[in-house]
This record gives sequence, structure tokens and C-alpha cells, in this order.
Amino acid sequence: MNGNLFRDLPEIERGEAFNELLSCANVRIERILSSDTPEPVLYDQVQDEWVCLLRGEAELWVNGETVRMGPGDYRFIPARTPHRVVTTSTEPRCLWLAVHIRRGPPPLG
Repeated sequence: MNGNLFRDLPEIERGEAFNELLSCANVRIERILSSDTPEPVLYDQVQDEWVCLLRGEAELWVNGETVRMGPGDYRFIPARTPHRVVTTSTEPRCLWLAVHIRRGPPPLG
């Protein structure tokens, strides 16, 4: 499997577009494109998440802490840590790489 993170980006007006790049055992990798108007979704996921901002600038709220991110910045967010995207840049649009890691044995099948 091969591809390019910067090609074939969808046009979005609001929120985020999620593209699964790989799912294998306990790991799922996504490319996320954010509009300049993020949805006010509070995430509280059952899996750990490592996220890296590839381009753009953003502000996250992670369990009461404000986190500013720029190109190349990454953050590990443990499972069950409430977080949300607060602001994202207009130009360039924020492009993220997210790695989700499920704890425990890999699913059967």
C-alpha cells in the first residue's frame, strides 16, 4: 500500500474529513483535514491517540489544558482523556496524522 498524505484532499466547508490509511491489529492510522470551522465535538476515546500536525496551526483543549500546535508538533493523548479542537488555521488548512492504539489483545478475525 502506498499513497501521499498531501494529495487528493477533500473540499470541506465545516468540521473535519477523516480518511483511514491503515488498520492493522491494534493500530489505526488516519489522515485528518480540518476546515477553518472545527465542530465543537468533545472526544473521549477508548483508545490512545498520537496526533501530529503536518501543516497549519491549531489550538486544542486537552483535559483542561490549552495546547497550541504548529507544523511538526505532536501530542500523545491517553485513552479516556477528554479533548477537542478549538481553532484551526484558514490557510493553510490543518492536516493531521493520527495514530489510534487500542489496548489489549488484537481483535479476533
